[in-house]
Amino acid sequence: MIAGPSEILIICDGKTDPDWIAMDLFSQAEHDEDAQSILLCPDADFIAQVEASIAKLLPTMTRKTIIAKALKERGALIHTKDITEAIKISNQIAPEHLEFCVEDPESMLDDIKHAGAIFMGRNTCEAIGDYCAGPNHVLPTSGTARFSSPLGVYDFQKNPL
Repeated sequence: MIAGPSEILIICDGKTDPDWIAMDLFSQAEHDEDAQSILLCPDADFIAQVEASIAKLLPTMTRKTIIAKALKERGALIHTKDITEAIKISNQIAPEHLEFCVEDPESMLDDIKHAGAIFMGRNTCEAIGDYCAGPNHVLPTSGTARFSSPLGVYDFQKNPL
């Protein structure tokens, strides 16, 4: 498993508070300048609201210089045709952290094929996984979730071949 700079990809239907989405993008961008923060959304007006939230909230962040550079160089707010297209793009990217901020995330979960960790629903931000929920924090990055899983108990056992 390859673990590199932190990544978050958010699929949103445009019905979540744009300030929350901006802060969730910041949650990974603040790690370092090579972190990747991406939003995929079929609602162009919502993307504009997230851009406004980023502009409003970024000056208040302690690590604003790092966040700004990460967003500029490795961030993206992408307008998709629909949620189905967003899922296809997400599967290509195979992000370390995937936030699925849609009305009924369970109904689309089977379509998600590649992600290190998935956070389901509007109130399940990635930071919950970092600090509260207790899942493994060593996750595949840089698209390696297409062929690799998070660090697990089998990584510490000898394979007898």
